[in-house]
Amino acid sequence: MARTPDTDPDAGMRAVARVRGVREQDSRLGLAQASADLHEAVRRLDSFAARLVETHDPEVADPASFAAARAVAAGAALDVSTSRAALASSTMLHLAAREHWQRDRTRVAAVELLLERRAERRRAERLRRERVEVDDLVAARWLRAESTPGAAGATR
Repeated sequence: MARTPDTDPDAGMRAVARVRGVREQDSRLGLAQASADLHEAVRRLDSFAARLVETHDPEVADPASFAAARAVAAGAALDVSTSRAALASSTMLHLAAREHWQRDRTRVAAVELLLERRAERRRAERLRRERVEVDDLVAARWLRAESTPGAAGATR
């Protein structure tokens, strides 16, 4: 039987679960983007650091060559410094995105657990009612058997 909002006692909680599921999925996508940005920041820092290591002092000791080499080295050092700052920012953003996703995931899990517990309580209540009904049927049958004069002797 298909459940309609009128017959589903958990319709509201299922709606909450859907909304929280969408939020968790959005935060998971945000975490994936933050992870990609973090990996890109690490790659850029490694690239700039390698470029800084590869800078050499000029072979010729004239002032113009020396000044140009120092300018290239200073530019590479500035790129490394900027990349480190970007990496620190990306790391903080990644940590915040992970925390946000974990919080959303916990909220989804809480709603799902609540729905499971409600369903289990309904199953237990249904089983209790079935046992009561079966006990009533058995008791009624026994009373009928006891009240019927010929049947009582036949069953013993």
